[in-house]
Amino acid sequence: MNNFINKINFYHSIIFFLLSVSLAIIIDRFQFLNISPVICLLLILSIGISHGALDNQKGKKLTQLYNIKNSYFFYLLYSVIVIGIITFWLLFPTISLIIFLIIASYHFGKEDTEFLIRNRNVSNLILYFLKGSLIIIAPLMFHFTETINIFKLLLIQDENFYLFLNFIESNQILSFALLTSLFVNTYYFINNFKILNILIFFDFFSVVILNYFLTPLIAFTVYFCFLHSFRHSISLINELNENNFKNGAYVFVKKAMPLTLLTAVFYVLSLYFLSNYYQLNDAILKVIFIGLASLTFPHILLEYLLEKNEK
Repeated sequence: MNNFINKINFYHSIIFFLLSVSLAIIIDRFQFLNISPVICLLLILSIGISHGALDNQKGKKLTQLYNIKNSYFFYLLYSVIVIGIITFWLLFPTISLIIFLIIASYHFGKEDTEFLIRNRNVSNLILYFLKGSLIIIAPLMFHFTETINIFKLLLIQDENFYLFLNFIESNQILSFALLTSLFVNTYYFINNFKILNILIFFDFFSVVILNYFLTPLIAFTVYFCFLHSFRHSISLINELNENNFKNGAYVFVKKAMPLTLLTAVFYVLSLYFLSNYYQLNDAILKVIFIGLASLTFPHILLEYLLEKNEK
């Protein structure tokens, strides 16, 4: 079954690379063509967040491991963390953004690469971060002003933070960071070499192409929904049924649907509230990124606790 999953990942990376190139050509050829933030939001609410929609199932498993009989304790704790992250963001937006970017870089690097890596040593923690940092570096490098404007919409008003970003942009530090990410990808390609490792370069250049030709929001949406979330969903399907991928996919959709719909409802309610104070597109950006931050922290914590107990 692992060979079958590897084959899916292999063809998926090639298809995603072709999708990225096609989008780049279309956008470059037809300058007037643009994708509405509303479409980005819908994709994230459907395809994007669904890869974390089995957290409730994992939460039940975790409560059993800790001998907690009432599974509703997990839902309460998960909700408290989500609300706590949003509150902390509103009070300390700059610190929250920095922490989120660091954790997100590690998370993206880990989940986009882990299916190729067998050993889980400490050095991988740093390498995962450096690899995943491409998702943060690329928009800053190719669309610096637009990315800064998104940060400002996320309530970041600290001038020192922007002076720092201007410093790293004007001194070619972003180029160095991009090369570092490429170096880490090359390391993973060479280390424990197998032909499947070539996916690393397909993914790397897909992200670069998307961010070079597309706006930061669109590039992130395409990556998050069709590479990161899709790949993680494949691993979840395999966990649900190692012997029958089709049945596993059916169970995955069935189990993921309730939490996906519930999350989408909260997103829509938040958007409705914010649209009374901000323009729709600005409200969408706030809902997408602050909302993802609030979900990412408990999601990663849950994954960590499960891995720790499995070891």
